[in-house]
Amino acid sequence: MNNFHVPDKSGTEIRTVWRLSATDASRGLQALWWSVGPDGELAVLLVDRRHLKRSEYITGWVGWWPPELPFSGELVIVRAGDERRTVVQDIGVRPSHVALLPDSRFLLACGRTGRSETGGGWKPNAVVFSSSGTPEDEFCIGDDIPVLVTDRSGVLWTAYGDEGIYGAHTESRAGLGGWDSSGRAVWAPEGLPDAPLDGCTAATEDDQVWLAWYAGPLRGGDLGPGPVRGGTYLTRITPATGDVITHPSPVPQPDGFAIRDNCAVLTVRDHGHPCTELIRARLHDTTWTVTSRRKLEVPGPVVLHCGQGRDGSLYLRAGDTWLCIDV
Repeated sequence: MNNFHVPDKSGTEIRTVWRLSATDASRGLQALWWSVGPDGELAVLLVDRRHLKRSEYITGWVGWWPPELPFSGELVIVRAGDERRTVVQDIGVRPSHVALLPDSRFLLACGRTGRSETGGGWKPNAVVFSSSGTPEDEFCIGDDIPVLVTDRSGVLWTAYGDEGIYGAHTESRAGLGGWDSSGRAVWAPEGLPDAPLDGCTAATEDDQVWLAWYAGPLRGGDLGPGPVRGGTYLTRITPATGDVITHPSPVPQPDGFAIRDNCAVLTVRDHGHPCTELIRARLHDTTWTVTSRRKLEVPGPVVLHCGQGRDGSLYLRAGDTWLCIDV
């Protein structure tokens, strides 16, 4: 596969990780939900367009959705240029996220949920699949989930949107959350400098997890007293110790974020266009400072859910091409 090369003053190579092939496109396959695993393996779920409808109002791949459940798909996992494909049948949720778990298992999660019509509990919106694509378990991980990332142990880290934060689901109301791969809540934030309104993106670095989120005005003081300043924040969680550190982000509402040591790369899309702003920043004590900005032309349109960071590399989706940008 040919690399997508862009001159970069830092000397960093911007690499092509994978793109939807002409063969897959001729089979009528649409590349939809995706994620990157802790070891840098890219996972993309392909679905036959005959099982999909397209919204008239939503730009790009996020506008495709399966109107009927269950449906089938094909999970492509790319590691170091090699592909492994798994047929996934009986998908009973309308996914918003793919997440890779230990032992080659994976999870598909819908961003929304609601109350069960029978018992009053919350409907499952996450399904765990075996390495062979067989459903193994299902549970609820909250409502209105724009951001989901896994760490090396298989814990799911989530950031919620305003409809979840101001809704009735307890964990969603906290704005950020952590879940084990059996659906048990294992972490909730304490002492955040502001009240979350929406999740932006996520990254991991070794055993640490970073959640980028946006803060906005409260409604009726639901989340407690105190001033609300607004803005975007980067929260670092160290699961082994429980330490949580939050700093203001150097970039408002980034789409992508990756970090290595005290250096980071962030992106902010020009929505629906084949370009994004690429920002580099450095952390000095408790303050992030932007060190460079540039417009980056990419092979396809950049829309929602376009970035995820893993161990100092930002994976960026541009149309049906995935790029990797090193910090």
